Amino acid sequence: MPNHAYRVYDSILELLPSVENPAPLVRLNRITPFKQTQVFAKLEWYNPFGSVKDRIAANLVVDADEQNLLSENQKLVEPTSGNTGLALAMIANARGYSLTTPLSVMIPMEKRAVLRFFGADVIELQDTLCPAPGAPEGAIALAMKTAEQPDFHMLNQYKNEANPDAHFKTTGPEIWKQTGGKITHFIAGLGTCGTITGTGRFLKKQNQAVQVFGIHPEEGHDIPGVRSIRQLQQTRLFRPGEYDGLQEVANREAFDFCRRINREESIIAGPSSGMALAGALKVVPDAPGNLAVVMFPDNIFKYASSLMKHLPDMRTKKDSGNLNERLMEAMIENARNDEQLTIGLDAAFEFLEKEKPVVIDVRNFTDYRKGHISGALNMPLEEIEQKALYLPENRRAPLLCVCKRGNISLSGALYLKSLGYRQVRSIKGGMSGWREKGYPVESDR
Repeated sequence: MPNHAYRVYDSILELLPSVENPAPLVRLNRITPFKQTQVFAKLEWYNPFGSVKDRIAANLVVDADEQNLLSENQKLVEPTSGNTGLALAMIANARGYSLTTPLSVMIPMEKRAVLRFFGADVIELQDTLCPAPGAPEGAIALAMKTAEQPDFHMLNQYKNEANPDAHFKTTGPEIWKQTGGKITHFIAGLGTCGTITGTGRFLKKQNQAVQVFGIHPEEGHDIPGVRSIRQLQQTRLFRPGEYDGLQEVANREAFDFCRRINREESIIAGPSSGMALAGALKVVPDAPGNLAVVMFPDNIFKYASSLMKHLPDMRTKKDSGNLNERLMEAMIENARNDEQLTIGLDAAFEFLEKEKPVVIDVRNFTDYRKGHISGALNMPLEEIEQKALYLPENRRAPLLCVCKRGNISLSGALYLKSLGYRQVRSIKGGMSGWREKGYPVESDR
């Protein structure tokens, strides 16, 4: 039996969290504006493989093993945004399994490098930041195709009930015991939604009055491991009827709070922790007796490249590139939060129906041919300057820019603005979101 008092173990797997060996709960003292409400952070990087995903990775494997789905020298395949893959890779190492992880090149370089270092077979794809179920060429689709081979098994964190069950069995009981049953609010970022669903169920079973809130990023975000509302519609473990509310947090706000947590609380939290806390401070009231617990999924050390991208003042002169590059990056980041320059998917569809704008598709020709908005002009970003002559002469004409996910089109919209066009909008979520919404698409194939 593991000795948690002396922290002496026969196997690294004995360090996995439980009521007897909980991840720490630390009170936030400087960053919160509250005079009466207490806010605690659940520090999940104290788990043996560095994140909240250690819990579900372990339970997914145990559950599959109990169902006799795994064999000796089993080959596992799992799409990931990083942390689940890291945990599964190490558990696979301990059990003598192998792991293949299709993932997006948008995932921070640090995570991809460490996954390889851990021994996973990493397959990088031009996919969205968080793999989207149903995407025809995405990480999940490739994992499912691989899992059809007789010697592979996919645990599927996106729909497997062993995911929320891990939190019902560990995270919820830990928090209940650590707070002496005094918790009034539980707040978690939304990714696969196993954390909020499983933990929330346990806490509400103990006391139905506990409030459970899910925090999600804006469309076109760049926060690894979490999902926007549009992306969440594809996650089977997203159960909004079981939560007391949802709160959106902007990309920049999440990174700003991440920095504040590190500097003001001396807690080494990552970007998704910044997002969760920013949302928590919006939904939790300041009142006597309130005790809120916010999930901090992992630490900052996997996100150096993300920090340098979103917090330019963190770079050295050597890292910063030339002045024009820095200014352009800053302009694009500012544009992401400009409601006059960006437009959501539903609003874009209505705008298209009412205003009949010219649609500028800045993807390459191959992607454009596979499916685009009816009547869209194909102007790949690298060719937009030369093809601008095809645009309306009237600078008041409405224009919609679109790309795959809503990031590259921001650059296109900024360029068109510079030409004097006054009604230019970039579609958040891009063609990936447009397809998922079921809006009409035409193909040249």
